[in-house]
Amino acid sequence: MGAESSLRDRFERGLAAPICLTWELTYACNLACTHCLSSSGRRDPRELSTAEAKDLIDEIAAMQIFYVNIGGGEPMIRRDFFELIEHAVGQRVGVKFSTNGTRIDEKAAKRLAGIDYLDIQISIDGADAQTSDRIRGAGSYDAARRAMDNLKSANFGPFKISVVMTRESIEQLDAFEALAVSYGAELRLTRLRPSGRGVDVWNELHPTLEQNRRLYKWLLARPNVLTGDSFFHLSALGAPLEGLNLCGAGRVVCLIDPVGDVYACPFVIHDEFLAGNVRETGFGAVWTKSALFTSLREPGNPGACGSCGSYDACRGGCMAAKFFTGLEMSDPDPECVFGHGETALATKRLTIRPFSSPDHSKRVPVALTSR
Repeated sequence: MGAESSLRDRFERGLAAPICLTWELTYACNLACTHCLSSSGRRDPRELSTAEAKDLIDEIAAMQIFYVNIGGGEPMIRRDFFELIEHAVGQRVGVKFSTNGTRIDEKAAKRLAGIDYLDIQISIDGADAQTSDRIRGAGSYDAARRAMDNLKSANFGPFKISVVMTRESIEQLDAFEALAVSYGAELRLTRLRPSGRGVDVWNELHPTLEQNRRLYKWLLARPNVLTGDSFFHLSALGAPLEGLNLCGAGRVVCLIDPVGDVYACPFVIHDEFLAGNVRETGFGAVWTKSALFTSLREPGNPGACGSCGSYDACRGGCMAAKFFTGLEMSDPDPECVFGHGETALATKRLTIRPFSSPDHSKRVPVALTSR
């Protein structure tokens, strides 16, 4: 426990380079998921050019960041998608990218299978079309399943199936596990955050206290299920879940958005958490010198959680979840497993909460054709 605590203390003070760098290639997307953390839909005309993106990859390689998480929007919509990931791999920067799967036809699957150091995660939000399509749009589940079929046929290897835990999907945990096994895939579960369009649906979609407690037990029994450290707030229930069990925003993680803006983490796309822009200074300077990241690496104030015996386990929870529900950073996580967050929210009685900026949502969602 001492070594683990010492390692976490080191991570909280920040590292010379992030161990988890997320890069949203584009805000363009052919879906309109109700919980989209980046409010994606329409492309921003200011997004980094191919040349600028390659320069950023070269800088990432020079900083010895060994892999980058690429997302969007839908990253495969960019015409230079393959050019960029092949450039990254050529620079010995591994790529993990998230996709809705709509662009992975048989030809694309074969090309992807031929690229080394590449990891793919396909997003669904239900173990069946009815559940998933309510969030991601008509036909999206079938499109994702076709992508999985194509990757399996192309012998891509163990891709990931990524699921956001909502009040509905959390009731299908065993079915998701079975689906992953059927494809020889890995299952990755992530927490629903009230970020982007998720602000609008968080109250109705986020799991209940009872569901979160069941999820904790389910994950504890399955250390092979990936979470990306999403559920460290649940570790207050007892034994820690796999991962760092801390908020890594600006310490070990950050986000680069399509126009080169750098945010503390993928879930706080808001001016208050904007650290700089790669076009102005390069990424390395933002990571090492920004006033925001320097402040985030200072010892935190436990605030209202200081008197809780479980603070060392959950560290007060997720910064983004607090911010976008209108709580202070010193307040408990809104999904605190002991109900302290719900009490704090009830006390606030907020009528206006922060929203992510900017919003690239389309006015009309695009429906896909079912198979």
